[in-house]
Amino acid sequence: MRVGSVAVLWVSVWVSVLGACAAAPGSESGLFDWQLPVGFEPPAAVSDNPMNAAKVELGRHLFYDPRLSRTGEQSCGSCHRQELAFSDGRERALGSTGQEHPRNTPTLANVAYMQTLTWANPVLRDLETQALVPLFGERPVELGIAGVVDEVLARLANDPMYPSLFAEAFVELEAPSEALSMRGVTHALSAFQRTLISGRSAYDRHLAGEAEALSPRAQRGLMLFESERLGCSGCHSGQNLSDATVGQAARAENTFHNTGLYDIDGEGSYPEASPGLVAFTDRDTDRGRFRTPTLRNIALTAPYMHDGSIATLDAVLDHYAAGGRSDNAFKSERLRGFELSAEERAEVLAFLGALSDEAFVCDAALSDPWRPRDGACQEDVTLSRPQALP
Repeated sequence: MRVGSVAVLWVSVWVSVLGACAAAPGSESGLFDWQLPVGFEPPAAVSDNPMNAAKVELGRHLFYDPRLSRTGEQSCGSCHRQELAFSDGRERALGSTGQEHPRNTPTLANVAYMQTLTWANPVLRDLETQALVPLFGERPVELGIAGVVDEVLARLANDPMYPSLFAEAFVELEAPSEALSMRGVTHALSAFQRTLISGRSAYDRHLAGEAEALSPRAQRGLMLFESERLGCSGCHSGQNLSDATVGQAARAENTFHNTGLYDIDGEGSYPEASPGLVAFTDRDTDRGRFRTPTLRNIALTAPYMHDGSIATLDAVLDHYAAGGRSDNAFKSERLRGFELSAEERAEVLAFLGALSDEAFVCDAALSDPWRPRDGACQEDVTLSRPQALP
């Protein structure tokens, strides 16, 4: 059985056990005040997980709470750091037990608008189901709570704050007091993640008509980015600068591409630990195909590619200018290679830098509620952080 088949079966079992499978998205966004950037529509509503402010705030506390891991030392926010646009700055993610993940931690910016939610899984398309993977996954271990669910829930229940937060967040339930459950945890985490919306960069302000938002160099970089010669916008397009955005492609599998990173055996193979979409489809042509990531906040989310194997944006440009670093038979036909002068390279990099959203990475509503802000963001937060378990 392929790795992907095991993963699909495993997720299906946990969805059944926990009753956490979200209903299909609906057309209504509910009464939640989204406070969206210009040009953004509310994320699609999920019928069995309506949005409300209390649920989002509960999700924020859970997202940053290390008690939601086997060891009591790692939270969702450990791998998704706000100052790095909810990525982690590592080549590959590190789980709560110290196990290294085979893939790079993707940004969560605008995750509510993504058609699929991981690097190479076309099946996971809703946040409620996706939350089960870092919580319960064992190959690799991330938060690692499989087998200790009762202990984890007891940690939360023993905090005087959480029972009332859960009850307030899930007022739609007949018995809100029963919301302190794994279903409640996954639904609250998902509600918070839907608010991780980035759309106030210099690029966005430029699109909204602010003439001086983009420097002349960045504007020239944008023209190069959209040019047929470079072809960047062939995959990085639309509001999320990714062809994997909801509604942007008819089939999710069309949003996975082989970018010529590896050809281990001369027959198109990628490293066994992370072979790409082929793990789910069993089709040779899907070897090395991974989801197109968003370019929003790209200057903050190094290193790059699905395995973090390219350290800088400058090196990423080298990779695509060369048409990839292998002659993989399944490499996307869009990787034709190109030439850039030194000035053109600087222009493209200036445009990519203009995709950073300072308001997003400094938004107190998205920050860790358990500790004061530091660095460039100085909003006052007074709650105390939960201690790691002994």
